[in-house]
Amino acid sequence: MIEVRNLWHIYEGRKIALRDVSLTIENEILALVGPNGSGKTTLAKHLNGLLKPTKGEVIVDGINTKNASVAELSRIVGYVFQNPEHMFFEENVFREVAFGPKNLGLSKDEIEQRVRWALKSVNLGGYEDRNPYSLSGGEKQRLAIACVLSMRPRYLILDEPTTGLDEKSAKSVKEVIRKLKEEGHGIMLITHDMELVLELADRVVLLFEGVKIFDGSVNEFFRLDLRNYDLDRPELLRISERLNIGFVRNVDEFVTQILERVRP
Repeated sequence: MIEVRNLWHIYEGRKIALRDVSLTIENEILALVGPNGSGKTTLAKHLNGLLKPTKGEVIVDGINTKNASVAELSRIVGYVFQNPEHMFFEENVFREVAFGPKNLGLSKDEIEQRVRWALKSVNLGGYEDRNPYSLSGGEKQRLAIACVLSMRPRYLILDEPTTGLDEKSAKSVKEVIRKLKEEGHGIMLITHDMELVLELADRVVLLFEGVKIFDGSVNEFFRLDLRNYDLDRPELLRISERLNIGFVRNVDEFVTQILERVRP
């Protein structure tokens, strides 16, 4: 479990980025949402020690992040940044994914096993010799996830994992996220994509001006007036509500409800 306890973060110049934020993360998909500047990235960087609390504490599987290095915490909490290309610097996919395990001092056999497993997990088996920059947007995103997975973290932070992807690529990334959750990973999605929240999240945390405004179910979250937080309501929900269908999570649920209505 990750426990964030009364967390404050104040940057130099006395800018308050987080104000008394508390939450927990377990084996779930938690969507962290809010407008730009709300503190989402600041909060996420506390979970693997990239930032240290000004006040309060963050406990990761019993480890206080104040007393642990980023290298130690990265074995527990993996962070996939918004632009996956910023993570790449090797000449082929295999070496890219092997970089983390190699720096852990693992044996050659263990490194190869981890690379094969990570690539298979994100449906990139057979891509070992490809240049990372030759991949499609969705493939790059999945490769970035594989790079983190090869470190065998318990938790993953995915920053805007579907931004800029076409529908097919976004679908492949969503399938990987579902699979990771089923395999026991706790996942934090940092996103402005309310469709992604509707479809994948188990729980939503809303930050606004550094304060936790909401922490609850997806259904309850979409009852809020999201315009107050510069967030858009998913089109699927708008249509379903106009038709008086109620709350649906995806197109399949929507179609099922429509068919129930017309069935004699």
